[in-house]
Amino acid sequence: MNRHLTTALSAATIFVAAFGLSGCGSEAREPAPPPAPTSSTVAPTVPSAPLPDPAALTDVVMKLTDPAVPGKDKLPLIEGATPADATTLDNFAQALTDNHMLPMTFTATELAWSGSAPGTVQATVTLTTSKPNTAPFSYPMEFKQIPTGWQLSRTTADLLLALGDGPR
Repeated sequence: MNRHLTTALSAATIFVAAFGLSGCGSEAREPAPPPAPTSSTVAPTVPSAPLPDPAALTDVVMKLTDPAVPGKDKLPLIEGATPADATTLDNFAQALTDNHMLPMTFTATELAWSGSAPGTVQATVTLTTSKPNTAPFSYPMEFKQIPTGWQLSRTTADLLLALGDGPR
């Protein structure tokens, strides 16, 4: 198992055990007083620019799945992609072809500017394959704005495509 996954699962197990066991004591406790109200709030910084057309985001995903586009030509579609990622992108498109998943259609909904990453849009992308009896699949994705358009965030690409050595 991946070392990072093992560490994450171990941490999650410890967290759940600690949280679950904290309620097992027989000691009665008085409820904590409610927190004092605060007088100031900070609104997240949201770009004043309008959100992109959903088609601008689905075009990125469509090109990534297109077996006619070589992996090296897909590198600009992924944040921080390197030439070493081209083979993974070629293999991904080939696997889609081999499994009769193409052509695919994509829709992007629930677009919103990220409150924590400037120039990043979050969207739920739903893909539908041409393979019979395959239900549509929805996945939350992040897209980074670049001068020429949009690209899939490296975090999302690593989760979907297992590029390089995982999340950076």
